[in-house]
Amino acid sequence: MDFDAVVIGSGAAAYNAACRIAQGGKKSVCIVTEGVRMGTSRNTGSDKQTYYKLNLGASPEDSVRKMAEDLFACGCVDGDTAFCEAALSARCFFYLTELGVPFPCGPYGEYVGYKTDHDPCARASSAGPLTSRFMTEALEREAARLGVPVYGRLYVTEILTDENGVCGIAAVRTDTGAFRAIRCRYAVLATGGPAGIYADSVYPACHTGSTSLALKAGASLQNMTEWQYGLAAVAPRWNVSGTYMQALPRFVSVDETGAEREFLTDYFRDARDALNAVFLKGYQWPFDSAKAKDGSSWVDLAVYAESVVKRRKICLDYTQNPFGMATLDASLLSAEARDYLGAAGALFGRPIDRLRHMNEPAYELFLSKGADLTKEPLPIALCAQHCNGGVSVDARWQTSVPGLYAAGECAGTHGVTRPGGSALNAGQVGSLRAAEAVNRGDRPRCDETVFAEIVSGAQKKHAAMIGALLSGESNIASLFQAAGERFSACCGAVRITSAFDGLTEQTEALLEGFSRTARIADETEAADAYRLLDALTVQRAMLAALQSYWRRYGASRGSAAYLPEPPAGDVELTFAACGKDEIQEARLTDGGVAVSYRPVRPLPKTDPCFENVWRAYRERTALPGEDG
Repeated sequence: MDFDAVVIGSGAAAYNAACRIAQGGKKSVCIVTEGVRMGTSRNTGSDKQTYYKLNLGASPEDSVRKMAEDLFACGCVDGDTAFCEAALSARCFFYLTELGVPFPCGPYGEYVGYKTDHDPCARASSAGPLTSRFMTEALEREAARLGVPVYGRLYVTEILTDENGVCGIAAVRTDTGAFRAIRCRYAVLATGGPAGIYADSVYPACHTGSTSLALKAGASLQNMTEWQYGLAAVAPRWNVSGTYMQALPRFVSVDETGAEREFLTDYFRDARDALNAVFLKGYQWPFDSAKAKDGSSWVDLAVYAESVVKRRKICLDYTQNPFGMATLDASLLSAEARDYLGAAGALFGRPIDRLRHMNEPAYELFLSKGADLTKEPLPIALCAQHCNGGVSVDARWQTSVPGLYAAGECAGTHGVTRPGGSALNAGQVGSLRAAEAVNRGDRPRCDETVFAEIVSGAQKKHAAMIGALLSGESNIASLFQAAGERFSACCGAVRITSAFDGLTEQTEALLEGFSRTARIADETEAADAYRLLDALTVQRAMLAALQSYWRRYGASRGSAAYLPEPPAGDVELTFAACGKDEIQEARLTDGGVAVSYRPVRPLPKTDPCFENVWRAYRERTALPGEDG
């Protein structure tokens, strides 16, 4: 097969990239995916999933420059990508509304907003708990209308390159293991974050990511130390933010004998402090190392200590009030919590009564997934939720590999913190910028004979690996689970610095001895083997990033607490007061992983004169980051 552009993935960013390329009318494009119904965009949400964009209501006042400055201020963010995410947010938002995503507006057409975390201007909007699914489905319908072919059951194993950059992709069939190749001049990687590196994860179980594709092709990763973690249900996987916390459930740990106990008062001064910290988790859902000591994120550390250190099962119980209260004692609540619940008419009953009174759809969502909160406790953990880092890109979302673009969560345009919902906007803006570059570009197509030789080499390498793994039995799932558990225990929201060296050695040994250690029963498990390789490769790169960061700063930052040993009780955290004006990059070398630092690219200075902008727009033939 032969296309101008191949989009890898089938989420909101992937479909948007394909739609925008197809709309250009000059380039052929297809989508390649391991499964159209897989991925985070289609299978995740929250109590009210947020889309972050320029404030389009009557107040407060906002501007592209102001929004860009706020995104830039998150730390370790490039100014040019931040400016693009601000400047194009309204265009991308309205495109989605035109495609039928039901973002609410007032009777006069005003798209009012609300404040989300790290948001000074009420820029947030929402189509409900399933905003990203609605986006994906609307863009999928548009791609079908535009005639974009979708090739499913293909797991991409390699970005093929020649001396000029991208020349194609290699993939395996997920059902048969058969090898496939597609020739192309451009590839847009839109496969989400590297969810497969963690066992404790709120990512859909079907989503593992493919970040190593860019890494192995020669691109760099940036800000891989920066993630977002939070409390989430593990069966089913879903954030327990917002009303799930504001309803004030019991936090219970269960030992191996089935004995249960409430544990928050072991970590807080008293029931009052614990209760109000739980309420604040509704607003302050992501783990924040700055809010750990005497703040709401101490709840997260308590859950980590009980589950990872003490190895107990942690659950939320909505059937009884916490701390033995027959009814909710409003005198224990802060003025903020009491006023909020009072205004909602929810100062009564049990947690399940308060939850259903304030947000019946939040209860029904878990019920639809087989969890009845009126009858049974909800297992939770401190989970990985979003990678703020990812593949390094320029202002056109092109990587350092010519012709290779990254959009959506796999692109590392976020920094230490980010406003809630900004990832959905960044995915739409980044895929639009990549599509514009593809449509305006004129990269050479790899010669058929040369491409055949490249494909032959890739196929021989694939056949040799699969041949070495075939054994009639499989251990891929157990290796995958064990690797994820090790990473969740030491490299998640809590990072145990004393474990970095040993974990690095263990991961390197697994990668170097992969053909001797891993086993598959037959070729239908080829894609599973590649998923494990991807996770181990990204884990190795992230470990190098963590070690370098710790040597450079020796302090906690953002959504991660760095500790020498697992917390057994009270902990002291120090914080990195510098470093937010530089970006860490990691790339593969013959000897392992090289980590370096560069200054952030500044916010661009733009010309406010319309006539100058108009003239430049008419005369330009190519934009920065484009060829041709």
